[in-house]
Amino acid sequence: MAGKLQIYVLAAVQLEAVPRFRDNLSQDPQLKLTLVSSEAESREILADPQKRTDVFIVDNRLGNVYDLIKELRQTYPRLLILMVDEEADFSMPGQADEVSVDPFQENDLIRRIKRLTEERQLETLRADALPPVRTFAKSLRRASPGQGKQQAAVEAIKELGYDYVAFYSLMPTTPPELTLAAQVGPDAVTAIAPQKQHHQDSLTGWVSQNGQSRIVGADDEPNHPFVKRGRFGSGACVPVGTNLRFGVIFACREQPNAITQPNVLMLELVSAQLASALAKEAHS
Repeated sequence: MAGKLQIYVLAAVQLEAVPRFRDNLSQDPQLKLTLVSSEAESREILADPQKRTDVFIVDNRLGNVYDLIKELRQTYPRLLILMVDEEADFSMPGQADEVSVDPFQENDLIRRIKRLTEERQLETLRADALPPVRTFAKSLRRASPGQGKQQAAVEAIKELGYDYVAFYSLMPTTPPELTLAAQVGPDAVTAIAPQKQHHQDSLTGWVSQNGQSRIVGADDEPNHPFVKRGRFGSGACVPVGTNLRFGVIFACREQPNAITQPNVLMLELVSAQLASALAKEAHS
């Protein structure tokens, strides 16, 4: 729609509540709504690289939602999560971003969705001015075209406290393929790094298709071999480019659970700078 970006909303509610949520959330043309009635359906849609989700709404009456929110917060660090708890006069969000106790009163749910997305945009703009991002922007301007800029990006991310970082370039083959284009880390690791990643069944492929960042531990799927096989305890993957995808950045730390939502924000800011530089090269 012209003038405003669409907000992709996934709502998980009890089956009998589906009509109420549909009637309320469908009022606003900016929201692109998907409704499900189980945790399993929620996980399936969130894991689908072809389906984008900006905001996840979950009804407290659906089941063990606190464990679900905790799980999703770790796996999808930049997903906005809004819990609905109509049985309480007041409720703490826990690991959700917000709680609505009266979702349909004066369009409370819609107003919260929009406020959360606006705050996320402002958060990104403010973080873009942080010293590490400004320093990287300067080094990127000095770097040589193409692979020089890709290498500058992975080296800048390693300076943020990562043990291994790689940039996989998206190749326009059929099917699409991700090829290792730049990396930095211990020699013993870089020597055995996978040179290619399949687009369909890998963490890098999922992020490239979906355009959403992800954090993984050893037991998560899809994954990268370095985390899956225990060489590193935690990894994160972020897309490079939005409408025009250039590839993904993959970063690891030795310790499990060592990558957080703020860490991913910094990775996304570096990747956005890299995407902008590569886009300028492509059109020059």
